[in-house]
Parts: sequence; C-alpha cells; structure tokens
Amino acid sequence: MSERERAAPSEREVSPREWAAPSDFPPDRLHPAELRTLFLFERLDQDKIGWLVEHGRVEHHPAGAAICAEGEPATCFFVLLDGTIRMSRRVQGDDIEITRTDQLGVYFGATQTFLTTVERQEYTATVTSITDTRVFQLPAVEFGSALRDWFPMAMHLLDGMFIGMRRAQQRVGERERLLALGSLTAGLTHELNNPAAAAVRATASLRERVAGMRHKLGLIAAGPYSRAALETLIRLQEDAVERVAKAAKLSPIEASDREDEVGDWLEQHGIAGGWDLAPTFVAGGVDVPWLDAVAAAVEEHDTLEGAVRWLNYTIETEMLMNEVEDATSRVSTLVGAAKQYSQMDRTPFQVVDVHDLLDSTLIMLGGKIGDIRVVKEYDRSLPPIPAYPGELNQVWTNLIDNAVSAMGDSGTLTVRTAREDDSALVEIGDTGPGVPPEIASRIFEPFFTTKPVGEGTGLGLDICWRIVVNKHHGDLRVQSTPGDTRFQVRLPLAGPDGTPAPPADG
Repeated sequence: MSERERAAPSEREVSPREWAAPSDFPPDRLHPAELRTLFLFERLDQDKIGWLVEHGRVEHHPAGAAICAEGEPATCFFVLLDGTIRMSRRVQGDDIEITRTDQLGVYFGATQTFLTTVERQEYTATVTSITDTRVFQLPAVEFGSALRDWFPMAMHLLDGMFIGMRRAQQRVGERERLLALGSLTAGLTHELNNPAAAAVRATASLRERVAGMRHKLGLIAAGPYSRAALETLIRLQEDAVERVAKAAKLSPIEASDREDEVGDWLEQHGIAGGWDLAPTFVAGGVDVPWLDAVAAAVEEHDTLEGAVRWLNYTIETEMLMNEVEDATSRVSTLVGAAKQYSQMDRTPFQVVDVHDLLDSTLIMLGGKIGDIRVVKEYDRSLPPIPAYPGELNQVWTNLIDNAVSAMGDSGTLTVRTAREDDSALVEIGDTGPGVPPEIASRIFEPFFTTKPVGEGTGLGLDICWRIVVNKHHGDLRVQSTPGDTRFQVRLPLAGPDGTPAPPADG
C-alpha cells in the first residue's frame, strides 16, 4: 500500500470527498473528473483518463470484507476512493496488522503489474475493509499493458532496475556466501591443523618410547629379579598409569619444586640423567614416597636404574596416548561441529535444539573470535524448535561475525537464549561502539553497510532478515548503545500449522 502527501484543500479545485458523479453516470464507473482528483491520475491526458474509465470499475465493500487476500494471484490493482482499510500479513497462523488508513488515493494489490520478468504475481498482503469502502479496481494484466504502452521509457527503466537489483542481489549474495564459506574453511583448517599436528608429533614420540620400553622390558626379564619383585614392579606400573589419569594440574612453581625433589632423589640413588626423568615423573603424578616403594621392590639387586627407566617409559607412553586421544577428540569435535553447522545428510526442515546450532557456529568461528571473551547464557529449559537449521546457522554466522568485527581484537561476545511467550529468543551481544541511531533503521536494508568499501556487501543483515522474518515467520531487531549492542532473533516455538513443536530426536 502506498501513500503520498496531498495538497491542502485550498490549493485544489475540488476535494475527492466533495465529488459526486452526475446522476446519469453509470454507478460502476468512475467519472473522469473524479479520476483527476486522485494523485495517481491527476496529470494524465484525456485519452488515458478515458481508457481508465472504460476499463476500471468501482467496487463497494462492506465493513469486514476482504478486498484482496495474501497469497492469491494478483489479478487486480486497487485505489481507495472512500472508507478505511487495513493491511495485514499472515504470521504463524495470526493476522498481523501492518497499517491502517483512510487516505484517499492509496493504492494496493497488483502494484508490480508492469513487470514483464515475473511470471506469477501474488498479493503480498490481505487488505480488509474496516468501514464500508469504495475502491477503483483495474484488471492487472490490462493495466500493466497500458502502463507499458503509455510510459515505455519509464517502464523500461523500472523493469531494468528491478532486474538489475535482483540479479545484483543474487550475485552479491552468492559471492558473500562464498566469502563466508572461504573464511569458515580457512578457520576450520587452522583449527584442525593444530590437533592433527599434535597427534602426529605424539605418535612419533610414542613409537620411540614403546621401542625403548620393549628394550627395558627385555633387560628386566633377563635380570636377576625374583617373581615377587617382578609382580611388585607390574603393580607399580599399573599404579603409575592410574596416577597419570588422576594427576593434578600444577602451577609452574609447584612443578619446579617437585621436579627438584624427584631429581635429588634420583641423583642420590645413582641414576644417571635423573634431571631428564624428573619432569615426566612429576607430570605423571609421581612423588618421592612412590619412588621409595620402587627402590624397596628391587633393593636387593643392582637394577634400580633399569626399573626406574622402565616405569618412566610407562608414564611417558601413557601421557603421549592421552595427548593423541585429546588431539583426535578435538578433531572429532571439529568435524562434528562442521557437520552440525552444514546440516550435511539432514533434511532442510527439522526440529532442533537451537543451542546445538549456536555451539557449532561458535566452534566454526573460533579462529576469528580469537581472544575475544565469549559468554554463554543459555536457557536450557528452552524446548526444541521447528526450523531450517542450515539457514539459521547462516544467521548466527552473520550476527557473530558482525559482532566480532565491531569489537576488533578485544571485548565480550554474549550469546543468550530465553523463552518469551510462544517464541525462542536468541540474543547476540557485543561491547563494540554500537550502531548510530541515525542508521539503526536502515541496517537491514539490502546493500546498506557501514563497513569500508570492499569489506562489506550490505547483504549480511538483509539475508538474516529474510531467513528469520520471511522464512521462519519470526522477528529480528537491534538494540544498541555504545558498549552494548544486541541483535535479537525471535523464532516461533510452534510449527507452521500452529501445533506445538514435537520433541527433538534423540
């Protein structure tokens, strides 16, 4: 629906409300003089006015009647002549009023009838009479054809502008997705490289330690150990493995003090290179009393050094296996996050836990987040929601990426979830400089960006808007003051048919 400011009544020859057609004029036609009182047609020549009179019809609608319905084929163009109307859109089974007006001359319905590039046009909203109304109705196809004949240059310009903007939006959107994918891929590769390299290093060291352990085991087996002594050593070996699993994290000072104690003990017992063995024993949770138990087990033989080195290999091997496990678990976590993020091998529409989507996005963007502090305030009582998770992940990516960019290298990123009536709230907050009030109303517009030339396309938030509002029938808004900017996404908890969301799988 569109409006234009009207001239003051004193500046016009006749007001639309004051107009009355001659009694002998057909009641379903609009008199030429009345047509000229409407701002859309006031400057048309006599031939065009005559065409409108011939092809248009005057319709009367009682209060409460729908003039056009959202989603139906856009077959007519309407101009309000008298009365009050409301425009509404259907959101999750509810009619949401967009506007209400009694401004004469406002038009609605098939407003893009002049376009030749759209095969099928639908009414984008429902328009209902609040009071008894009178409208001027034109068949969309005939009116569109007449417009192209009357104003060929203007129609070519509008058609070209529409096509150009649509193509530009598609191409820039595709480019932005590719850039985002490239950034995520680079970040994921970096994140995968660290644990993968650690696993490779640990595996190489583990091979060496296992070979050394086999050698020491052979020496022990060939040595003059009694069966009781060997059983004690095996028991101590098992105890050492348990100590590694339960070893407490020591501060650098605590670790240094204990290494000194263990190193002194090894030196006192004549074990060469004891200072090289001490860090491994300390990291594995071994102390001097435990080493005394080892010495007691083999004190009748001059083989303490072989037993100590064998146990040292045992501890080091166990620690290396833990390192390999940690590294491969990290790789597995990253791959799982990538799979969750991309929604690979899953149907587009699912019932999902929004926290899983947020966590996978944070992991994928871990490299870019860097040293920024991340605070999660999750309401775990929030039920699963019906959604397109792959597209929601794109929303989280854009919002988190913008927040990180706004903060630079430091700040706090807050990701919060909560329930608000029948909606799930997801809030992405940052401590950046904020969105200036003069541009806050424009940030969701296509191609609008505050970033320097070449750094932003202006489609990120527009894509978020279309995914959240148009596809999920939710709401997206921003609240911003310097140091506290929050993008709030509200998503319906119920499915498209209004039924509650079923429990998530698993």
